[in-house]
Amino acid sequence: MVQFKILSGKMAGSVVTARRFPFQIGRAAQADLTLEESGVWDSHLEIRFEPGDGFIDTPHGEALVTVNGEPAPQFRLRNGDRIEMGAALLQFWLCETRQRRLRAFEWLAWAIITLVTGLQIWLIARLH
Repeated sequence: MVQFKILSGKMAGSVVTARRFPFQIGRAAQADLTLEESGVWDSHLEIRFEPGDGFIDTPHGEALVTVNGEPAPQFRLRNGDRIEMGAALLQFWLCETRQRRLRAFEWLAWAIITLVTGLQIWLIARLH
């Protein structure tokens, strides 16, 4: 998962998680992340995931976006990058992954290992 930490503006301090891509950022209500800061367009930025290339940000039209202070007509995002559009400043973060509930599978694996080991001991005892 990907998180955007909002560093400035009305929503400063909040964190938004992107669960699907492409992820739209802009002023419009239908954007995945709505920012009402000055200089932010209705449809300002799109972030998409491309296998092999990672997360790519692409500004819409003539929208201005900088990543780590560099103008970014298109940019490959890395963990911790700062994205600035208008008066809004965001930080791109890759979230920690959470392990799903694997306790039952782990228990089953140990049960099978114990069973196979017990079976091997029994076979060795029968052969002697």
